[in-house]
Amino acid sequence: MPHPARPAGQEVTAEGEDRSYGRLTAPCVSSELSEQSILCLPVGSLEQHGPHLPLNTDAVIAERFAARLATHVADRYDLWVVPPVPYGLSPEHVWASGTITLNIALYTSLIETLVGEYVRSTPAQAILIVNGHGGNKGVLEALVHQLQRTHDVATCVVNPGSLAASQLQAADEFPEVHAGIRETSLMLALAPDHVRLDLLPNGSIPDLGQREEIQRLVFGRGVTWPWSSGSPAISAHGVIGGDPRHATAEHGQTLVTAALHACTDILDRLVRPTPHEPTDVRRANESHS
Repeated sequence: MPHPARPAGQEVTAEGEDRSYGRLTAPCVSSELSEQSILCLPVGSLEQHGPHLPLNTDAVIAERFAARLATHVADRYDLWVVPPVPYGLSPEHVWASGTITLNIALYTSLIETLVGEYVRSTPAQAILIVNGHGGNKGVLEALVHQLQRTHDVATCVVNPGSLAASQLQAADEFPEVHAGIRETSLMLALAPDHVRLDLLPNGSIPDLGQREEIQRLVFGRGVTWPWSSGSPAISAHGVIGGDPRHATAEHGQTLVTAALHACTDILDRLVRPTPHEPTDVRRANESHS
């Protein structure tokens, strides 16, 4: 499927930008999208991420990962990245300046309204939600059932950080929850100009004594507790995880690559492959012609 024509001399300025739904003109929506198209909706949050990462970290990760995914699967799927939802459910971070949180009713209504509008206004019949914020996960897990029933759309939610961690995290690593090594590494790989490690205070992060309390409050499945990233029992300077100063772009790229590969299998389950021929198949055909 050809991409929309661009004026001579105009270049794509960011990876995956030619798969940006928002850059299409209205007539192009009808000519470029089909029933085989997949819309990718990045969702994030606006909340504290320690002294070294910006408030919009989760939205940045979700949107830039989605752009890479669109490029990664371009030979197999016609995936378009729609504008991100920059707000989420962040009550655990309201102690910090700058954090903005929606309530559950407003958030679910917003996501359902957006999905309904995309289904109404495009021929696409599948929507992949890319979630960059752990606090959105529980509500989205329940909401996908409602979205499928209400709008008759194939949909699922992927959490890139969790996808990669499930394949790569060692059992003895400090629990990674928020703004630690994993999230900082992802930002170094996807948006390095947004990371300010020089703003981290001196001193050790994390306090190893926090491990048990993090497991109890955050990861325990027998009971659910309201917790705060401002609590010194589980956090240091708003960070819940390994020392961000140990983060690297290389580790972040490893996480991104693992999540991209996992998403290819997920898209295979979400919808049937589009008629796009994989690049290696085209090359094989050309070599025999």
